[in-house]
Amino acid sequence: MTSRISSTPSRRTVVKAVAATAVAAPALAVSAAPATAADQTASFLHGVASGDPLPDGVLLWTRVTPSADAVPGSGRGADTRVDWEVAEDRDFGRVVARGSDTSRAASDHTVKADVRGLRPASTYWFRFRAGSAVSPVGRTRTAPAAGAAVAGVRFGVVSCANWEAGWFSAYRHLAARPDLDAVLHLGDYIYEYATGGYPAEEYVVRRHEPRHEITGLADYRLRHATYKTDADLQALHAAHPVIAIWDDHEFANDTWSGGAENHTPGAEGAWTERVAAAKQAYFEWMPVRASTEGTVYRRLRFGRLADLHLLDLRSFRSQQSGIGNGDVDDPDRTITGRAQLDWLKAGLVSSDASWKLVGTSVMISPVAFGSLPAHLLGPLAELLGLPQEGLAVNVDQWDGYTDDRKELLAHLTQRSIRNTVFLTGDIHMAWANDVPVRAATYPLSASAATEFVVTSVTSDNLDDILHVAPGTVSLVAQAAIRAANRHVKWVDMDAHGYGVLDVTAERTQMDYFTVSDRTNRDATSSWSRSYRTLSGTQKVERVNQPVR
Repeated sequence: MTSRISSTPSRRTVVKAVAATAVAAPALAVSAAPATAADQTASFLHGVASGDPLPDGVLLWTRVTPSADAVPGSGRGADTRVDWEVAEDRDFGRVVARGSDTSRAASDHTVKADVRGLRPASTYWFRFRAGSAVSPVGRTRTAPAAGAAVAGVRFGVVSCANWEAGWFSAYRHLAARPDLDAVLHLGDYIYEYATGGYPAEEYVVRRHEPRHEITGLADYRLRHATYKTDADLQALHAAHPVIAIWDDHEFANDTWSGGAENHTPGAEGAWTERVAAAKQAYFEWMPVRASTEGTVYRRLRFGRLADLHLLDLRSFRSQQSGIGNGDVDDPDRTITGRAQLDWLKAGLVSSDASWKLVGTSVMISPVAFGSLPAHLLGPLAELLGLPQEGLAVNVDQWDGYTDDRKELLAHLTQRSIRNTVFLTGDIHMAWANDVPVRAATYPLSASAATEFVVTSVTSDNLDDILHVAPGTVSLVAQAAIRAANRHVKWVDMDAHGYGVLDVTAERTQMDYFTVSDRTNRDATSSWSRSYRTLSGTQKVERVNQPVR
């Protein structure tokens, strides 16, 4: 997801795991051994987190700062023993699992514990200890048993949190909700730019570290660490398990398998080395289990109610069309890669869950922008990172890889796979779409699935790019998009916020919430709109109130 600003003449810029693992061992007690010198000064500056809930377990995370010089990315700091415990109560009177690990500089002093042996669909509290230092307490929740009949499941849904563009109020409001089973983060958890690179210098709300564009392992580690000093982000991770995938900015803007728009070979090193560094830091700093080939595509199950298929749409994709690599309809070009697309198709057809949820970092619904008035083509091209001379499609989305989309949608229709819902981020706008097999003839042709797209936590949307009041210029653009794309039932180009997805056997509903001002750290939250997909329909419809 991109928009462009000027930079040095030599290159374009844009505006837009190694951690050790411990297995639960209830017989192990929290260490009472004397603390070392490093232990005496240890602290937990980056909070605690949990993620990837299973019916019998969850992944726990923290980062220990063993001494003042052990700055993230520095490679300094003594090995430090870290003990953890999981309890059924907040006061840790009923501890059910304990274990220990060692925090090492080789993993940037991050620690993960893949705890098993827990009860399904249950809430637990957890904490870590390093010598005399005790971490904040985190709350987490396991998934329902794989074969359980589940009445409902509820997820927070977020994407695109740019540190310099504003405060993470959306995270605070989600953290305050006691009714969520997990939070789904659809990518752009961090941004790679130099300070003042996106947004421009005069619109920076707060400065991240390091100040330069991140390209090496130490850089990515420090940027992740900076984000995890945010109080609202820490609150989110302490309140709910987070299920995360990456998009491009965890690496560099408009990432593809062999490079990125925001990467200059030579000046910024080899792309393979940059990707390796970014992935290592990601798996160190995120409560995410690495899956096939060290990526994030994986599958989680929530009883017989929902299977959640999580995609990696950066590691295997061909270069975006229009940047020197062919046409959007070329069958040799891919956004998923062959192995991942086959994995997804197999998982969808074999699923016995009521709903097949697909976490995808970029929008799968086709969207034509050519009907927009001329004065809006430029700003939207800037927002989407597309050529300024006019745009027909966003080639960084599935629109740039139509053969993969055609194959996947044909699979859904030909195998009569019902109740597939795509959950999407990236585009800094909120959408509710039917996903048509043939957009040109819709609604006379079939809808294969539906899609709910959430807006950004802070990253620029249309009114931010134009520096105009919300609900002014955007109304013209929204009306034009809907007129040219009859499967698009709603689009909001102005808001920042989050979604809450509520799933029952009868329907899947997305409630859209907006924050009052991304530049105000005390921003309030309010409900905006709701859309649902009734079971068996493959279509979205508006609902007049959020789920209570």
